[in-house]
Amino acid sequence: MITVISGTNRPGSSTLKVATTVVSELAALGCESTLLDLAQLPPNLFDPESYAQKPPEFERFQQAILDARGIITVIPEYNGSFPGVMKYFIDMLRFPDSLVNQPAAFVGLSAGRWGALRAVEQLEMVYQYRHAHIYGKRLFLPGIIDELGATGQLSNPELVERLRALVEGFVGFAQSVSAN
Repeated sequence: MITVISGTNRPGSSTLKVATTVVSELAALGCESTLLDLAQLPPNLFDPESYAQKPPEFERFQQAILDARGIITVIPEYNGSFPGVMKYFIDMLRFPDSLVNQPAAFVGLSAGRWGALRAVEQLEMVYQYRHAHIYGKRLFLPGIIDELGATGQLSNPELVERLRALVEGFVGFAQSVSAN
């Protein structure tokens, strides 16, 4: 199973739309997946007491990470980095067992021209700190507002093909890492 993370809690986000497309691409390959939408994190997770005792509603998020054979994180760029909710989510995961030895890939998106390059690079460092296996290919989606159009789907055939290639390559990478 591949876990796909929509790395923001912004309602109606472009990130969730792209993450849903990633799930569709995985299904087309016959690969089982789970979508974690950070907009669905339990509100009480943000109470200071959650550092010591996670709310029971968080367990499904935790378990999806522990059960994953690979993780594809779709991440927007906010102010030159990734959203704080993504960092908080990682901070709430069990340490040290979460993300350890798990294959991880990244899709970055932004309204600007760099497609969340900085956000992806910074998030990769956090995943590497947690000992994830980083897939060497990344996908950057610049100008995402225009690229999604009215349908909420990627409209540029080249970007669709690049997303498809990333997902397909990552599935092979995840299988090879899991076999070792």
